[in-house]
Amino acid sequence: MGKTAAWPLSLVYAALIAYASLYPFEGWRVQGLAPWAFVTAPWPRYWTGFDVTSNLLGYAPFGFLWALALHRSGGRWPVLGALLAATVLTLCMESIQTLLPQRVPSNVDALLNVGGALMGAWLARWLEWAGWLSRWSRWRDRWFIEDARGILVLLWLWPLALLFPAPVVFGLGQVLERAESALADQLLETPLIDWMPLREIELQPMLPFNEVVCVGLGLLVPVLLAYGVIRQWGQRLVMAVMATLLGIGAALLSAILTYGPAHAWGWFSREVGLGLSWACVAALAALALPRRASLVLALVALVWQLTLLNNASADAYFAQTLQTWEQGRFIRFHGLIQWLGWLWPYLVLMNLLLRLSQGPRPRR
Repeated sequence: MGKTAAWPLSLVYAALIAYASLYPFEGWRVQGLAPWAFVTAPWPRYWTGFDVTSNLLGYAPFGFLWALALHRSGGRWPVLGALLAATVLTLCMESIQTLLPQRVPSNVDALLNVGGALMGAWLARWLEWAGWLSRWSRWRDRWFIEDARGILVLLWLWPLALLFPAPVVFGLGQVLERAESALADQLLETPLIDWMPLREIELQPMLPFNEVVCVGLGLLVPVLLAYGVIRQWGQRLVMAVMATLLGIGAALLSAILTYGPAHAWGWFSREVGLGLSWACVAALAALALPRRASLVLALVALVWQLTLLNNASADAYFAQTLQTWEQGRFIRFHGLIQWLGWLWPYLVLMNLLLRLSQGPRPRR
């Protein structure tokens, strides 16, 4: 595969589509239907505008990324390749849904998915014809070092991960309490439950000071990641401003999707304001840091934040928020970004450990 961030992004997006299509992964059984029966079944009698839009737009980024990856890797027919990949993916997902009583395979869904992928692929093709892809390549070469692909993928995914509601703003990766509960449920009727360690003291809600620190670290980590692959300090300043605006925009959109437009700014508390303020000051102070030092500082900030988050309990209000997301029309959207919200910090952690273990790279 060519050295383009489009390939890993397209594979990540395909995995998220698979998760969204097969969620909630319960009640698997053979229902006496051929996996391909939905292809020739009558069209559904009932549908909603949300279903059409979600199926159409859900595959558009996949088609865009796949066509872009093929184009940048020297493929001759990127639109056709993206169309074939989307067709195979959606047929596989709809076929597997025949084993899930809670999901209904549909030929209309499959057609909409393929149509959405085609839209995305043609958008990538149009951007190529218009010269925008070449401009992006030149801009990337001016701004970022050659070995920036992994971090660029993580930076692209960060705003999407923020759309999943979290107990602490920008507090991605708070998974310990939920993981312990899920593991206990799985082991409840087995002898292994006796081997599961019990907490002597229950996790408590986060203190206001720790919340301020977590909010600031949540913004500072992607800024420092960008500093680690950007060439000049002036470009770093622009990227820090962009990261701040993207983070605030993602938090706004998450609140709108969860609670409605009337509560768009409900997440902005005094603690959030203080956290954003000290993060901006720290980002300015770090402008002149060497790239490797920026990555080391990002690693320290990330471990610090994860430690604070996973030693605190999510409050009951957040549990109600999750129930809102895990029901009704949010089920597909929730499936696409829930795992990003949980796993993004740990993907960053692995990337940083791999990079820093390889030693300093020559400056270019």
